[in-house]
Amino acid sequence: MANKFLSGLFGKKKTEEETVEAPSETEALHPAGEPAPPVSEQEAGPPPAPEPDPPAEHPAPAPEKKKGWLSRLRDGLSKSSDKLSEGVTAIFTKRKLDDDTIDELTDLLITADLGVPAATRITTALARDKFDKDITDEEVRTALASEVAATLAPLEKPLLIDGVKKPHVLLMVGVNGAGKTTTIGKLAKKFADDGKSVMLAAGDTFRAAAIEQLQVWGERTGAPVIARKAGADAAGLAFDAVKEAQEKGVDILMIDTAGRLQNRKELMDELAKIVRVVKKLDETAPHDVILTLDATVGQNALSQAKTFTEIAGVTGLVMTKLDGTARGGVLVALADTFKLPIHFIGVGEGVEDLQSFNADAFSKALAGTAA
Repeated sequence: MANKFLSGLFGKKKTEEETVEAPSETEALHPAGEPAPPVSEQEAGPPPAPEPDPPAEHPAPAPEKKKGWLSRLRDGLSKSSDKLSEGVTAIFTKRKLDDDTIDELTDLLITADLGVPAATRITTALARDKFDKDITDEEVRTALASEVAATLAPLEKPLLIDGVKKPHVLLMVGVNGAGKTTTIGKLAKKFADDGKSVMLAAGDTFRAAAIEQLQVWGERTGAPVIARKAGADAAGLAFDAVKEAQEKGVDILMIDTAGRLQNRKELMDELAKIVRVVKKLDETAPHDVILTLDATVGQNALSQAKTFTEIAGVTGLVMTKLDGTARGGVLVALADTFKLPIHFIGVGEGVEDLQSFNADAFSKALAGTAA
């Protein structure tokens, strides 16, 4: 009986021990109180990526200081100025002013599109004071600036708007690509800023793109645009525009025209028709005929000015794209040949890059003597 009792007692104890949860593999190998060795990288997997440092806080760059008009003018004429300055320096490095250097300087000025009359005046003035004497390139550039200013100063005339005549009609002419439509938009902005009411007429009915471009400028400046479908009669549109501008008491009406090539007679005849039709409503109109010229065409600007003046009676000039050419001297040749007032020049795409012409500033920038 005692054996049965002890056997049952120990048997029961064993059963209870078997029901106790078995220790984990780690606990079995490493009893409590003993730290487990570190787990290998292979067993634990790659360590978590460190959190990136927050981006460094850099102060916002200071806004670029906007260049003034004189700085933009110098930059715009830099190609023309560099060509002249480099040529003058090459000719007059440690040399006297003699017949050979005069001939070289004359050729340089002509190739820079200043024209023969201006080139001759400049070299004559230099020879009178400096012949057979040492002369520096700086002295030559100063003489160049002085002569150019003397030629251009009489033609430095602002575009005056007659406040009595309403509308003051500006007929804008020029060949395709000269920047005529863009010039209209920039002038519309300037006039509107001066408190003038402006209306635009999309008279370049040969190109849908020109009509759309003028309409965009109208939206930007708040100027109503008189337009028709591409292919409409340009003279009829001009007539309607003048009539509507008269009825509404608009201060200024600018009429865009197709970019006619000066050697296409039938196209120039159409321009003459626009002038005749406008005069039926106001015999004094157009009050100004503004020719937009692209400086990059060089001497071809002279033939354009000649033909447009004969057909439409050009009264003033706007010279554009002086920033894209080394032929800015052509403005001097135009002044010598036609004596037309120069109202504006452009040295960039922005509205602020079309400015009233200043003969002194232009001459110094062209000659490379501007401070």
